[in-house]
Amino acid sequence: MRDSVDDHIEQWLPLLVGLDPDAEGAITRMQHLVRHIRKHKDAMLAKHDLQAGEFDTLHTLMRLGEPHRTTPTRLATELAMSPAAMTGRLDALAQRGFVRRAPSTTDRRKVDIELTEAGKRAWTDAIADMGFEETRVLAVLNSRERRQLSDLLRRVLIAAEKGPPPPQ
Repeated sequence: MRDSVDDHIEQWLPLLVGLDPDAEGAITRMQHLVRHIRKHKDAMLAKHDLQAGEFDTLHTLMRLGEPHRTTPTRLATELAMSPAAMTGRLDALAQRGFVRRAPSTTDRRKVDIELTEAGKRAWTDAIADMGFEETRVLAVLNSRERRQLSDLLRRVLIAAEKGPPPPQ
């Protein structure tokens, strides 16, 4: 069975001497899958009236676990944002009722950001719709194949994260 990447490789093979069709195929397919999942995620966020940054903030608060509360500084660090940009995002989320500012439990001069029930619901509804497409796409593989794919991609990612060797 052929896909669009097979056509891509076929076009480039005569033009690029030494092109490894398996490496090109793997990388190009990963790029296509990431684009597909991102497009679906964007559509699901729009359906739930969430911006990507809003969702990322709710997602981070959920990931931190109960009580889904942390400092604005930690959120900004986790999301690689400036404090000013984080303040603007938190203002918008608070206005929508998804987070609230609460007195810090450790320093009464500071505030913490806490996820509200409405924020949890917004995150839960959006993540369920996003996960559906990931499950659908991977359903063409059985559980052993999904594990194998995950293990192979882990090895590739470790190599990428390690980076190239230093120049000699």
